[in-house]
Amino acid sequence: MTSKTQSPIKGRGTADNPDPRYSRLARESFDDGWGEAETSSPRTQLYTDASKTIISRNQSPDVPFEQSINPYKGCEHGCAYCFARPTHAYLDLSPGLDFETRIFAKPNAAELLAEELARPSYRPRPIALGVNTDAYQPLERRLGITREILEVLAAHRHPVSLITKSSLIERDIDLLAPMAEKNLVQVAVSLTTLDHELSRSLEPRAASPKRRLQTMHNLAEAGIPVGVLFAPVIPALNDSEMEGLLQSAAEAGASSAGYVVLRLPHEVRELFEAWLREHRPLKATYVMNLIRDMRGGQAYSARFGERMSGTGQHAELIAQRFRLACKKAGLSRRQLALDSSLFRLPEQAGQQLDLF
Repeated sequence: MTSKTQSPIKGRGTADNPDPRYSRLARESFDDGWGEAETSSPRTQLYTDASKTIISRNQSPDVPFEQSINPYKGCEHGCAYCFARPTHAYLDLSPGLDFETRIFAKPNAAELLAEELARPSYRPRPIALGVNTDAYQPLERRLGITREILEVLAAHRHPVSLITKSSLIERDIDLLAPMAEKNLVQVAVSLTTLDHELSRSLEPRAASPKRRLQTMHNLAEAGIPVGVLFAPVIPALNDSEMEGLLQSAAEAGASSAGYVVLRLPHEVRELFEAWLREHRPLKATYVMNLIRDMRGGQAYSARFGERMSGTGQHAELIAQRFRLACKKAGLSRRQLALDSSLFRLPEQAGQQLDLF
């Protein structure tokens, strides 16, 4: 059983809190006579993640990395479409409002990373930072976990790719620029729309579209390779922006581009449909029908080779438009090949130098 659809909460992507799919208990909202108490804006709660390792390994053929690090579980950005929301169910929390208000941080991430990199069996391969949840979400401004991770990677000359929709990444240009000179870093800025109002309701606590374009410019000016990720592509909602968005990104300094079609695994379908009914009621049915058309009649398909791009005529049309738009804007559709050959263990205080 899931909670009924609640009234919108300013600054949050959803007010709903459906039960986690592994929970044996069910919650049901009810009127206790206190009026608007349930829809008051909840504060973000911070918890400590007790993970013993920090690098996750990936075997999916759909993503261009083998290793990743996520400094946080849950994300304050509150994107209504976020494919990572269902991961909160593993914490016995809701993929709805809990996902964006109950954040688990990994304060010892840098220490764990240094330990893993020092293992004799470790073989350096680029690490993707902030793939599931944004490594530069608002709490990072205070906690600085992502910066500490970057300091470890820089000291080890270890290649890293980052993806974010936050301007906070500009804080770390002093680390990223020297790494870029050694071909050790690349950044992708996720840009969903150029429409400020649409962005504000879809991604309530992320940087505005205009600010993200400025971030691309600032990174490129510092010599840091930056690309744009048009994601998610939502048919009949933002797909018409593709050509203009990619051109704007190229003019801001992006040199590469990628895209991902909307993914609605598990509870995300229900949450996104509720968002459509609230913010785009006249388009809700049409949007969901197009989504199903690209997913073999279902709201989502997790098949490798299909889950990121979809299938069918509409998906093929999006792919063709993307290729042509990239060509016109001068954007490469290939990621930069980062250099893993420079990896080293940093010298420790009092460490004896090699004789040869």
